[in-house]
Parts: sequence; C-alpha cells; structure tokens
Amino acid sequence: MITAEGLTARMESLADVGVRAEGIYRMAWSEEDASTRAWFERQAAGDGLRTARDPAGNLWACPDSAAPWWGIGSHLDSVRGGGQFDGPLGVVCGFEIAASAPRPVAVISFADEEGARFNTPTFGSKALSGRLDLPAVLDRRDDGDVTLRDAMRAAGVDPDGLGDAPPWLEKLRGFVEIHIDQTTELARAGEPVAVVSSLAARTRLEVRLAGRADHAGTTPRSERRDALSAAARLIVGAEEEAGADSPLDGDHPPLTVTVARIIAKPNAPTTIASEVRLWMDARSPSFAAIDGWRARLDELVGELEARTGVEVEVAVASRSDPREFSPDLRAALTRATEDIVGQAGPEVVCYAGHDAGVLAERVPAAMLFVRNATGVSHSPAETVDLEDAAIAARVVARALELVA
Repeated sequence: MITAEGLTARMESLADVGVRAEGIYRMAWSEEDASTRAWFERQAAGDGLRTARDPAGNLWACPDSAAPWWGIGSHLDSVRGGGQFDGPLGVVCGFEIAASAPRPVAVISFADEEGARFNTPTFGSKALSGRLDLPAVLDRRDDGDVTLRDAMRAAGVDPDGLGDAPPWLEKLRGFVEIHIDQTTELARAGEPVAVVSSLAARTRLEVRLAGRADHAGTTPRSERRDALSAAARLIVGAEEEAGADSPLDGDHPPLTVTVARIIAKPNAPTTIASEVRLWMDARSPSFAAIDGWRARLDELVGELEARTGVEVEVAVASRSDPREFSPDLRAALTRATEDIVGQAGPEVVCYAGHDAGVLAERVPAAMLFVRNATGVSHSPAETVDLEDAAIAARVVARALELVA
C-alpha cells in the first residue's frame, strides 16, 4: 500500500541536498547533482532495483526482468532557488510505485530537466528522443564560462556519446510522470489530482533593440535613441496585446506572454542604453492565439521604431508544438482516479514543458498533476500534501494494472 508516510521518508532523505536560505540549488552536472545521484542509487538498492546511467546521464532504476518496462519518474535537478517538490516528487512516487507494483516498473530521473545552468531544458529526455541540436548545444556556457561539454565530462558522462542515447528508449513500453500542479486549478476545484490532456504550444522570441549610447544628463529627449526605454514600451505592449486573447475569467487564459530575461548595454547609471536583448515567451493550447499575437506585436514594433528611432529585430529562438498525451493512458488514469478517489478528476492543459511531453513523440506517455495549495512552483513556497501525492501514486499504479 502506497502511503504518505512512505513518501515522507524518501523525501526527507533527500531534503538536505543543495538547500540554501533562498531555496534549493541542484544544478545539473554539479556536486549537488552528484549527491542526488547517490540518493537515487540508495533508493534503487533498497527496492531491489539495479541502477544504470544512459549516455545522456539519465538515471534508471531497472527491475530484474527483460525490457520493455513501464517507466515512472521525473527529475532531481532544480532551478536556482527552487522548491523541494518540482521534479523529486515524481521520482519519489516512482520508487513507491515500483516497490509495490505487481509488474516490473523502471524509475527514471531525467538529466538537466530544468536547464537552469546551460539553458538546456528537458536535456535528458530530448537526448533520448534524438532531439538535441548536436554538437552546438555542447558549446553552451554557464555563468562561470564552463561549457556544457566540460561539465558533463566532469560529472562522468561522455558528451561525445550523446548520439547513443536514443536506443535506450526501446527499453520503455510507455512512461507516466507525476508532477506538482503549477497552478491553483486543482486547489480551486478541490481535487487531489488531475489528468493532463496535453502540453501547450510555445514560441520563444529573441529581441534585439539597437539605439545609441549617450549622456543621461545632457542629451535632450528629442535626440535620444534609448534602447532600454523602447524595450520597456515593447514589454508592456506585448503583454497588453496578449490580453486581447486572454480574458481574466478566473481560468487559465488561452495565451500567456512573459519577458523573464533582459540584458542591457552598457548598463551604466549615467549612460543611455545603446542595446537591449530580451526574450519573450508565448504559450497557448494551439498556435492560433500565439500567431495572432505575433502579428499584432510586429505592428507594435513598426510603430515603436518610428517613434523612438531604435531599431528592433525579432527572431524566433524556438517553437514547440502542442503535445497531446496518449488517449489510452489518459483513459486508464481517469478510470483509476474513479477507482481510487471515487470520481473522475478534471483534465487540464499544461502550459509548462516536461520530460513526459518530449517522450510522448516516441512512446505512449501521460502526466498526472498533484494539488498545490499555493499554485506556486520554482520557489520554496511550492507545497504538496503528501496524502494527495500518495493518492496520485496509487492512481498511476492502478492505471498500469488497467493498461496491462
């Protein structure tokens, strides 16, 4: 029987790794990452599973039987100043399911899911799916000017072997990920779990604004080409244009737009900014709302250039298709929720990226969300009642019985 007490014991044995005053730091390919690997190996050994590390650095706790197996898991790395549940909850639930499942189950912890150190989100699952931009991704550098290639080598993973990762996916019959809800939808609905129907479409834009450096005190307004002032107007305008497709009705809006990173030059207190680079993230269940917003954004850019004299270049940095999860697995999870909870929970669209969404291109995959009272994630404020998590683990275990 999967219980909150069992989950608590596993979570507590990981709780001291990478903890700082401002949150959890478990960057990929770091000392803290090595500590989570040691924890994973101890959990596997305690459950009679053998640990393997694939060519991408993903950790596998494998049953003593021939593949393919059902895979359960998530990731153990974190963002900077993250919380304790985003990622590890899915791995912990995976071990509890594997320990009690009547059929062989493999537990997987994907490498570098957050991508916080090298801007490489869902690195491990993309390597398994053959979706990494090799070898270019290996030349990315962290804040300390260390390349991903060198960081992987230091962590004991050969970067030149990444191309050998995809055959490992043949070991999986399918994959299910349990994850903390990153909204208040479940909390507002009063439901402990929800089946994820799909991941939203996403477009990430890289914007460069080119102005002219000049003196902050002596340059008249009419002679300024202030890249930072233009960037501020562009950010506000982009959010306002998104609002045309996003009624604030209490539900998740059909379009979200976020500017979360900005670099200004020369970044001096007495100098008008000559250049700004920023990144815009737009997400929606389909590309229709995103593309409509982008058309309005292009009109705004033209108006802004004419008004400010600042040149604005907009390029697509990435574009991710919406990803529907396996209908059969979703049906099994819904039926299992009825058996465990007494009623079918809601189906939701997820606006974040996850390893399960990457694997869904290649194998049957699904996700189950666990209620988060605050709706906060990527922060120490994220929270989960482990009684809810135990329900989620029992639902997944029951679903695997149904699909078997």
